[in-house]
Amino acid sequence: MTVDDLNRFLLEAAVVLLVAVVAVRISTRSGLPSLLIYLGIGVALGQNGLGIEFDNAALTQVLGYTALVVILTEGGLKTSWRSIKPVMPAATALATVGVAVSVAVTAAGAHYLADFDWRTSLLLGAIVSSTDAAAVFSVLRTVPLPSRLTGLLEAESGFNDAPVVILVLAFATSGPLDSWYVLVGTIIAELAIGAAVGLAVGKLGAYAVRHMALPSSGLYPIAVMSLAVGAYAGGALLHGSGFLAVYVASLVLGNSKLPHGPAVRGFADGLAWIGQIGMFVVLGLLCTPASMGSAIVPALVIGAVLVFLARPASVLLSMTPFRLPWREQALLSWAGLRGAVPIVLATIPLVAQAPLAREVFNIVFILVVVFTLLQGPTLPLVAKWLRISEGSLGHDLGIESAPLERLHGQLLSVSLSADSRMAGVEVSELRLPAGAAVTLVVRDGSSFVPDRTTVLRPLDELLVVTTEEVSEAAERRLRAVDQGGKLAGWLRGR
Repeated sequence: MTVDDLNRFLLEAAVVLLVAVVAVRISTRSGLPSLLIYLGIGVALGQNGLGIEFDNAALTQVLGYTALVVILTEGGLKTSWRSIKPVMPAATALATVGVAVSVAVTAAGAHYLADFDWRTSLLLGAIVSSTDAAAVFSVLRTVPLPSRLTGLLEAESGFNDAPVVILVLAFATSGPLDSWYVLVGTIIAELAIGAAVGLAVGKLGAYAVRHMALPSSGLYPIAVMSLAVGAYAGGALLHGSGFLAVYVASLVLGNSKLPHGPAVRGFADGLAWIGQIGMFVVLGLLCTPASMGSAIVPALVIGAVLVFLARPASVLLSMTPFRLPWREQALLSWAGLRGAVPIVLATIPLVAQAPLAREVFNIVFILVVVFTLLQGPTLPLVAKWLRISEGSLGHDLGIESAPLERLHGQLLSVSLSADSRMAGVEVSELRLPAGAAVTLVVRDGSSFVPDRTTVLRPLDELLVVTTEEVSEAAERRLRAVDQGGKLAGWLRGR
């Protein structure tokens, strides 16, 4: 490659990224998941579009796995442990028992309605039974659901990749299938190893990041991302689930008191967007629409079985022991969004040169596009129809923590949103713990030292200095006032 070739490639890549960024705005206004636009960009650039020839399934799989690691990292860093802790048993059941039910029902539909052999039917069922973290995280940011449902969907999408990958690898091989109890044992072992590796990396990594004084704040996001990628690699090398390892590690890191936490999450957010854009564009390039005609009917049949039978059955059987109301079960059934994960998994039989691999890929591609187009934009309407929408999305209080090493303290930078209930509260009414104080208020481009009677306003920025011992309590109090106003926690003395 010459320098001119490199320059042209960089120019084309920059144009694609800019178009993709603009597409996010379009998808936000229209309600369409942005993944469809990215896939469309890839298809438009491909063989049946502008003529870029690309058929490297192995490279697509590697790039897809890499992007999924980054997306799961971002999802874990931004997921609140408090929101998913109460639903962890339910999420685990949905990601294991629910997946098994979905695979079985979808495979039966593919066999009896689309006339595939049982092995190919099981492969199709496994590929499409995983909800997609990128699609779920993207849609949940725009749908005001109760925290219990949001946490359940986030946890499910982070957990269910692991058992599905194991099943797809098993069904895509050309040799005899393992007995069901061997598959179940393998899944349990890989999940246990992945969870253990993720927990260890998250705990040790959080301790190390908190106690290392790096010379630049920009190094903290790099350190955290390195830990997350290391968790994936370590889990995979130990024959565990690397995807579960990276999600658990990121969840632990994201809920720890990390220096420059918002900067870390912002860095991961940017990388996740790049990962999504690159992954979907490459998947679109791998697609050849001219060869997909014969896959349309099977894709619609299998997709209908998945969305209207398999997913509701998996939710019903796995959620019934937890006594989830029927309205919430109905929403969970409709919110099982597919996205990049099934398409990436569909490259596994392509790489393994399994029978009907190209047809399987085409069916999965069409299924994801059609049913994401159906489910994504209608999810807010379904939530409203079921009367479980919370009306409007709240904006989390932005708090960035920086260590004051020699003073054994923390400096909290607090940014109030436009709808924060902290607005109208006097500084004294924050009732911060002893050892914490608001030292500066930045308002409309100017700053001043507040007194006890200073009234806070929307979009104010505060500097709060705390001792290490009370920093967590101070942050909890600030978040409580942001959500509940001056009387938040009063009866409990907080």
